[in-house]
Amino acid sequence: MKDLLKKLADAPGVSGFEDEVRNIMIEELKDHVDELEVDELGNMIATRNGKPDGKKIMLAAHMDEIGLMVRYIDKNGFIKFSKIGGINDQMLLNQEVTIHTSNGNITGVIGSKPPHKMKESERKKITEYDKMFIDIGASDKENAEQKVKLGDPVTIKQEFTPLGKLYKGKALDNRIGCAVLIEVMKKTKTNATIYGVGTVQEEVGLKGARTAAFRLNPDMAFALDVTIAGDHPGIKEEDAPSKTGKGPGVILADASGRGLITHPKIKELIISVADEEGIPIQLEVSEGGTTDATSIHLTREGIPTGVISPPSRYIHTPVSVIAIEDVETTIKLILAILERF
Repeated sequence: MKDLLKKLADAPGVSGFEDEVRNIMIEELKDHVDELEVDELGNMIATRNGKPDGKKIMLAAHMDEIGLMVRYIDKNGFIKFSKIGGINDQMLLNQEVTIHTSNGNITGVIGSKPPHKMKESERKKITEYDKMFIDIGASDKENAEQKVKLGDPVTIKQEFTPLGKLYKGKALDNRIGCAVLIEVMKKTKTNATIYGVGTVQEEVGLKGARTAAFRLNPDMAFALDVTIAGDHPGIKEEDAPSKTGKGPGVILADASGRGLITHPKIKELIISVADEEGIPIQLEVSEGGTTDATSIHLTREGIPTGVISPPSRYIHTPVSVIAIEDVETTIKLILAILERF
């Protein structure tokens, strides 16, 4: 599991550029499923066929991560960038980054005006991203353009590594879900037909899940993502009750109901299976973001959908932290659910 998570987490996959992550998933699954394809938008769809009269169940894990994109190169060769997905400006400054070009990877650092040259009022404010730039050591615009092009994706450079008994890495939102999907597709024993979908562009509008769900039209679906772990300073337990090492979060509602309100029969199914199998879960009602489930459950006539998410500290940063045991427990729970069919 650790090796798989490292492979997935370290791979680049900014929204719209999920190719490397998708290739890893295809390589992992090619000998374990009945069908494997990539649709027009870039979703990976792996199918394990069940009985002809069995249920059709979709598992969705988004492959993309938040990141940056080259927007402009100035006359001195410094690069201005746009944010792709939900990024807080404060996490960007002074990070080492990798620009992924058609000719290979280019290393850069994110810089801005030094504090010595800031006014007192400026020092007290968070530097906004449009005041930052990427320095790749270019001598001028022409030199920079020989290395990078407008539209090249950019990731922050971090590796998946142990952190005591936990692990940290970039893009654990949502390479955790990708790892869960891979292991479930390898191990599941069920009479249902299972569609394991690695979706694209979740972070910028839940796009891949919408098109894949329309095409597959399953009887029910589960989004596999991460939820916020609130077991650290600076956050109230009532705002983020899930804790690392205590089992997957089961999302009953997100975005204050503007996203998903979990279908009653899906809620009952997850909770009853967890109780019967003695699998620890953490129920959660969220006022924050949402997942692929929001797109899936509104497709066609409506698809009953739920979300099962291991907790992660510091999501949407390059130093997210997770407990491996939560990932393994999530896999156990989903396998038990699928066995009911």
